[in-house]
Amino acid sequence: MGKGPLSGVRVVELAGIGPGPFAAMLLADLGADVIRVDRPSAVRDAATGGTDFSNRGKRSIAIDLKSEKGKDVVLRLVERSDVLIEGFRPGVTERLGLGPEDCLARNPRLVYGRMTGWGQEGPLARTAGHDIGYIAITGALHAIGRAGGPPQVPLNLLGDFAGGSMYLVVGVLAALLEAKTSGRGQVVDTAIVDGAAHLSTFIHGFLAGGMWEDRRGVNFLDTGAPWYDVYETADGGHMAVGAIEPQFFAEFVRRLGVDTEDLPDQQDRARWPEMRERFAAAFKAKTRDEWTEVFVPSDACVAPVLSMNEAKEHPFNTARDVFPERAGHRQPAPAPRFSRTATDTDGLPVLPGGQTRAVLEDLGFDDIDALLADGAVAQA
Repeated sequence: MGKGPLSGVRVVELAGIGPGPFAAMLLADLGADVIRVDRPSAVRDAATGGTDFSNRGKRSIAIDLKSEKGKDVVLRLVERSDVLIEGFRPGVTERLGLGPEDCLARNPRLVYGRMTGWGQEGPLARTAGHDIGYIAITGALHAIGRAGGPPQVPLNLLGDFAGGSMYLVVGVLAALLEAKTSGRGQVVDTAIVDGAAHLSTFIHGFLAGGMWEDRRGVNFLDTGAPWYDVYETADGGHMAVGAIEPQFFAEFVRRLGVDTEDLPDQQDRARWPEMRERFAAAFKAKTRDEWTEVFVPSDACVAPVLSMNEAKEHPFNTARDVFPERAGHRQPAPAPRFSRTATDTDGLPVLPGGQTRAVLEDLGFDDIDALLADGAVAQA
């Protein structure tokens, strides 16, 4: 069992890719006992757990979901668990005999978490998709980028992990809390399109209030404003500027060393291009590290743009242990942090089938050798 506020909660994760495993990792980071159900073929294909950090802190068993005995093993796991997470296309677990009705019949208190891109129902529900398409159809992708340029892809952080994984975790935790009162489980239908749209609520409020234009690169949070943008430095690095409030803008301008006597008013949109040119010229006078010395720490709301490897070693992050070393690699630490039920992780990615026998023994199975001999389950 892990350490954290979810210690004592057991989760069955039907192995998938992307946002489902990350959601299960977050639950494991928070202390849940996550049992990942891998395919027997994954045992044969994987020599080590590798560096897929989304599989850290879990235990893995390998089960043939298409066999009757394998299906029965999963249902017996469900009887002993609080949560099941699956990320297959709609209808797949039903065809396997592991859908919500099958699982809730065996454990009425079960929280059944589902992860899809388009949702369980609707005109696109049964079609393939990826993060970029989900955020495209919600309008989020259209809003990201510079004026006059194409939309910019924010990795797969906005759709898969923010709109998907995080909303699945929120839904699962809410359903677990409700089940303590009602004694009944339920299905949590998490669609990445729903989450990505919901994340845009703040911007939709501005749009509805006439404070946002429905085109990219012209608004105050999308690089339209010269005081919310990134600037190149003398060495080719970049500094990120987010000096929105007047007092922070004043501090930013002072430290940048720009002459304020004829500087345009902060909110004078017509003169934003002029202001941007002056800021850009000023930043080109020093290197990124030199500007970091000027601005950090301060209330100017300016920070150096670090690469992923630089971020792991940066003194501001090491002081807070944002990227602790686990299993020979610096990894993002569990988040958030708790005052009484502290979290931790060994950082070890799970080996498919690596804990098959131990998990089944722990859960009281008395026919493990027969299941292994039959091929319904496998171990690394």
